[in-house]
Amino acid sequence: MFAASIFAKDDYSFRVAYGKATASDFSEIFGGDIKKTRVDYNVAALDAGYLYDEELLGLPIDTYLKAGLAYYEQDVRKDSYEFTLYFKLYYNLDFLDNRIRIALGEGISYTTNYLEPEYDEAEMDKDNHSKVLNYLDFSIDFDFGKLIKEESLHGTNIGWAIKHRSGVFGAVNSVKEGGANYNTIYIEKNF
Repeated sequence: MFAASIFAKDDYSFRVAYGKATASDFSEIFGGDIKKTRVDYNVAALDAGYLYDEELLGLPIDTYLKAGLAYYEQDVRKDSYEFTLYFKLYYNLDFLDNRIRIALGEGISYTTNYLEPEYDEAEMDKDNHSKVLNYLDFSIDFDFGKLIKEESLHGTNIGWAIKHRSGVFGAVNSVKEGGANYNTIYIEKNF
């Protein structure tokens, strides 16, 4: 009975994502200006999270602590793995018997090899790269289970996310230019 009460609150989340790199800056993506990269770079990612706080400050904002593992397919360089650790805030909008979540996460990213889109962005400047960079994760999704009215699938969200790595204009490891943006689609399950 104790174990059932622990898992009854949907304190955990698991996300599977797949996406492609874009040559657009983070702000350009929001304006719909999505440019292709010179090579079709792909990413596959898994993220797991723990619900740290529900209804932050009495607002419909859930706070998660998340960790992720991603695999980046590259063209010339060796493929790379990424490890992320970040906090993510989900703003919940409930209407029409469904839930839309708009979320922003921030933390740290470590890659096993330098990512080629980051070299492209920095125009091959050797001093403008780091395996450790700031990480942003922006996403928007909806509850698929509620949409199709299948109770067993409630808490299964389908959405779009941007995986973003950068030096925050030189604040992280002196990386002023050179970053990577990947547009992804995903399925995330709360349990």
